[in-house]
Amino acid sequence: MLSIKNNKKTIRAWAMFDWSNSAYNLVITSTIFPAYYTAITTTSENGDKVFFFGMKFVNTALSNYALAVAYLIIAIITPFLTATADYHGNKKVFMKVFTWIGAIACAGLFFFKINTLEFSIILFAVAAIGYNGGIVFSNSYLPEIATKEEQDKVSAKGFSYGYVGSVILQIICFVFVLKPEFFGITDASLPARLSFLLVGLWWIGFSQIPFSVLPKGSPNYNKLDKSKVHSGLQELKKVWVQVKQMPVLKKYLTAYFFYAMGVQTIMLVAANFGEKILHLGTSKLIATILIIQLVAILGAILMSRLSKVFGNIQVLIFVVFIWIGVCVAAYFVANEYQFYVLAAVVGLIMGGIQSLSRSTFSKFLPEATPDTASFFSFYDVTEKLAIVAGLFSFGLIEELTGNMRNSALSLGTFFIIGLILLFTVLRQERKTLLT
Repeated sequence: MLSIKNNKKTIRAWAMFDWSNSAYNLVITSTIFPAYYTAITTTSENGDKVFFFGMKFVNTALSNYALAVAYLIIAIITPFLTATADYHGNKKVFMKVFTWIGAIACAGLFFFKINTLEFSIILFAVAAIGYNGGIVFSNSYLPEIATKEEQDKVSAKGFSYGYVGSVILQIICFVFVLKPEFFGITDASLPARLSFLLVGLWWIGFSQIPFSVLPKGSPNYNKLDKSKVHSGLQELKKVWVQVKQMPVLKKYLTAYFFYAMGVQTIMLVAANFGEKILHLGTSKLIATILIIQLVAILGAILMSRLSKVFGNIQVLIFVVFIWIGVCVAAYFVANEYQFYVLAAVVGLIMGGIQSLSRSTFSKFLPEATPDTASFFSFYDVTEKLAIVAGLFSFGLIEELTGNMRNSALSLGTFFIIGLILLFTVLRQERKTLLT
């Protein structure tokens, strides 16, 4: 694998995977789907309550629960799959499988109307499984395609490609949503549903670029116990035993669990918050998210450069501190202009913290680690369990208090814990350097 490290063609191809699947993140998670979902599930008869297989839920809480279940499923199954990928050296096969699953589920949302709510919520969850399943295998390529000193830059490149690609498709969808008359569309639901179909086609289409260039992976027959390939829990245990012998990495993962709980939840619920609390409407919501995506490109690049000057953990501490302020501000935001300012801040720190978190984990791995997919599976499971906890608590607090603002404020607690733990990582890192 040394021959492909820092190869420009390979890195560009790897970044195109972010280009292809980030359209899901923007259109389905952040803009058109949340606005469409909130609109069709809010009725004069039931308000914001919906029935899912006979059970009554707050509409936005239901979508949060569906995502939480999806992330829990992916957290459970990826250790099995990454162990197999490491053993056989075929992680690209799994990237393809999850890509097709996610893309087909997105395309299936074309049929989402209020009378297909149950089926559509299931597709919504399956799309999330497809997206996140592919990401863990994509992440595991990072230490294979870039040397440690280049990993921050390469990680940021991936996120930047993702933001640019998703914005391009979002603008195309934006035209359909805002100007349906240009295309002779009279069905008010068709522009949004057409956007879901386009996401599926974009996703599977552009993913062929990385699939044609990236290596299939390195088989590790001599490194892994074949009997453990079929036991996801054993695979996690194997990695955890190694992590416990790496004090800096262990403390970092604990800190990451808590602040990721806040970051990922905010990213997943921001659109629902803007639509439900401030009633922005689809056009303003899409414009806001586009601003976030464009600012996030600058954030990813900025954090990469700052990390070279101040160090990864120092920059993460600074960014998490800003996230705490975002949670407090979200509780008090009262109009769309305040929301725009808050969105710009979120955009700046969103891209940076994701990119820097990934590359920081990669840097803490020892050199010549053969089973990178398993280590990144552990990282991914940590993130997914954090999202499950974050989404479930966000939805539960909204249902119990009847106010999404309380849910937003509660996320600040996770960031505070993560901030405290990052300081312990910094101390441990300095202590390790001195020994």
